[in-house]
Amino acid sequence: MKTANDLVAAAKSRIQEITQDEAEQAIRESDMLIDVREADEFAMGHIPGAMLIPRGLLEFKFSSTPEFSSRDLSIVIYCKTSGRAALAASALHDMGYLKVKSIAGGFDAWAGAGKPIAKPSLPKFD
Repeated sequence: MKTANDLVAAAKSRIQEITQDEAEQAIRESDMLIDVREADEFAMGHIPGAMLIPRGLLEFKFSSTPEFSSRDLSIVIYCKTSGRAALAASALHDMGYLKVKSIAGGFDAWAGAGKPIAKPSLPKFD
């Protein structure tokens, strides 16, 4: 029986995983940056410019959003540490998207490297 770690390892063997050093340029050159974490994780901080599409909704969102129909889109994906992003990148590859990159180490490595983080601000009720 396979474990979640087995599935992630298999996914990582099929996808293009980029280093933290490569990530900034890949993001600049991409059509979209996708955070596949959950909404509460995204709200606590995310890479600037990222669009939230939780891992559990990814295939459905890509299947039903006309703006996502081009298989030539250049996509960068990340999650907390890179497991969910690897699974997401593998799924998108299976759907025919061939320009998908996953950020090794995910958001934790990005933040740990001191790179920019966006945090939504709460409204002020003064």
